[in-house]
Amino acid sequence: MSILKWKKTTVVFILLGMLVLSGCLNRTSTTDEMYTVLENVVDLEQDFEQQQEPLVELEREEKEIYSKIIELGMKEFDQIVTLSEEALTIVDKRKEHMDKEEASIQASKQEFEKLVPLMEELEDEEIKTKAKELYEIMQKRFATHDTLYENYINGIEYDKELYQMFQQEELSIDQLEEQITKINDTYKIVLESNEQFNEFTEQYNEIKLQFYTAAGIEISEEQAEEGD
Repeated sequence: MSILKWKKTTVVFILLGMLVLSGCLNRTSTTDEMYTVLENVVDLEQDFEQQQEPLVELEREEKEIYSKIIELGMKEFDQIVTLSEEALTIVDKRKEHMDKEEASIQASKQEFEKLVPLMEELEDEEIKTKAKELYEIMQKRFATHDTLYENYINGIEYDKELYQMFQQEELSIDQLEEQITKINDTYKIVLESNEQFNEFTEQYNEIKLQFYTAAGIEISEEQAEEGD
């Protein structure tokens, strides 16, 4: 082999090596960017998580007040008015927490959309398939929360109407029953949506771990527990 030919061959191998390395770096870079987006989504939903406990507590307090109002009957009208005002204050606080929850989900949704152009860069079919599954389940999760939020806010408005009705001395049983039916029907949808949302969240966490495994991304024990 001549020196000239040897040099040309060496250059070819070097170029091929650079191309292969470039491909690996591109894949690593893309999946790393996707990992960053997915973990940002987790961070953005921290505020969502923080609303759960106070919401449950406020709902418990309101339920107690409602029970007291029902037990009193309209003969104790002054007490009913006072309790209704307390309940209205709680309802407003519930809305504040629910709005914070919704803002957290919307911020998460906006961040999650950054995956779309990154998914197009993926060449490995297994990784790409998992990424698409992840995206689809998250869209279902977001859509379910939209339904949950819309009906929860409707329920809050119906709750306010109810406590305002309790402040009317001429309130009839028919009016009361009609309003309670509206409230119960609305919160039934909320409960169903919440169950669906939790199911989609579990599925999402499982598929996310599968995506990380396929992409060769190392995760912490805490992240692994999310998918269990």
